[in-house]
Amino acid sequence: MNLQFLNSRKIINIIEIASQIILQIYHRDNFGIEIKQDKSPLTEADKKANEYICSQLTILYPDIPIISEENKNADYNVRSKYKYAWLIDPLDGTKEFINKNGEFTVNIGLIYFGVPVAGFVNIPCSEITYWSIKDCGAWKKNYNEDDSFMIERSDSYDGRRLQKGKTIVLASRSHMNDETVQYIEKLGEVELKNVGSSIKLMWIAENKADVYPRIAPTMEWDTCASDAILRELGGGCMMYGNENEYLIYNKESLLNPSFIARLH
Repeated sequence: MNLQFLNSRKIINIIEIASQIILQIYHRDNFGIEIKQDKSPLTEADKKANEYICSQLTILYPDIPIISEENKNADYNVRSKYKYAWLIDPLDGTKEFINKNGEFTVNIGLIYFGVPVAGFVNIPCSEITYWSIKDCGAWKKNYNEDDSFMIERSDSYDGRRLQKGKTIVLASRSHMNDETVQYIEKLGEVELKNVGSSIKLMWIAENKADVYPRIAPTMEWDTCASDAILRELGGGCMMYGNENEYLIYNKESLLNPSFIARLH
């Protein structure tokens, strides 16, 4: 696998412009909200950001197929033959967007035979982009800055817990259930923080938190980009009940199993 064909600057430019498209709608009174078949909300921002990202990635990389939350995706008999594929969530945290709390993200991930190898995550309201390419480190960039800075690998998970005397646990602001509560109770002394979207996974990347248990449904495009970044830092999204196994992407079902996200 050779990822030298990826132009990180151009992809960052795409995700930052998509972020600006989203913010233009965010600051309006009317989002053009629809309800999808799965009863989740869809806004004009989701659709316009998706259209922009997909069109630009297709221009840059016409041979790489796209799997997106807002597209009609190919059947598995077609997808199973993909070597590379983009997984896109143009607006992760639509409920947070509608509630205007700023906790939503734009996510572009690249997989190679089902393994995340590059990830780009943008937080529009914070004007920050995180990104990684396999074996090239994980990086963070603020808008209007030419340079990115590398995110350093942190101490081990157990070492951090000993140092702080507690575990900082992240939970979804919009999704919580009894099984997640039971998992958290087994961790001993914890500090629980609620935050929306893939911002949770970026907090883990930056060592602002230790673990994010997601014992509830998510889709592959929700996690792919962030998972790539965490893997580059020695962690990732691991299977709940078997934390030695990572999530796999471009499966027949695009639904993720329950997982635990943490660093090493």
